Amino acid sequence: MDNLPPLPDKQALLRRAIPHRAGWDNGRRPGAIEPAGPGEESVWDYPRPPTVRETVGEIEILCADGVLANSSRALNMVETAGAPVHYLPPEDVRTDWLVPTDHITICEWKGAAVHFDLIGPGETVRHAAFAYPDPFDDLDRGFSRIAGWFGFYPAKLACYLNGERVRPQPGGLYAGWVTDSIKGPIKGAPGTEGW
Repeated sequence: MDNLPPLPDKQALLRRAIPHRAGWDNGRRPGAIEPAGPGEESVWDYPRPPTVRETVGEIEILCADGVLANSSRALNMVETAGAPVHYLPPEDVRTDWLVPTDHITICEWKGAAVHFDLIGPGETVRHAAFAYPDPFDDLDRGFSRIAGWFGFYPAKLACYLNGERVRPQPGGLYAGWVTDSIKGPIKGAPGTEGW
């Protein structure tokens, strides 16, 4: 990953993240959880801290200029109450269409994420993608596996998983991919902040 903005000090970020991790209350759950049937997953069965696993199937991400990414080697991160977030290896992404910005977000589990604008021949999308160049891996949950891989916001791009166009996780803050096989309720909407 070239031309990235300077990242905050990783150890200082980790020291600040640890108290936030401890503040989560596993007892905060919605009154009604959708049951998951065969071939389905409940976001309430996902672990916290989150974990990384392999995505089953093919991901395709389209924009006005064509195929931005296509991969059958993606990984996804799952966390209690959130929709899976998928990460694609840079080899499967048109990285020449992605330009790093100075926008950096911090996750208490993964560390500092750099955001990228999509600048294609016929389309510009601000903060369409993000990546963790040097994620935390102090919990032995596999976060280092996504180092330098790209996540995409389905609210900003046409993202497909096994041919199904995914929907964005509610609220606009998260990059979760909601499919018909994901059961909730999913955090993000007003009133779900404590989940």
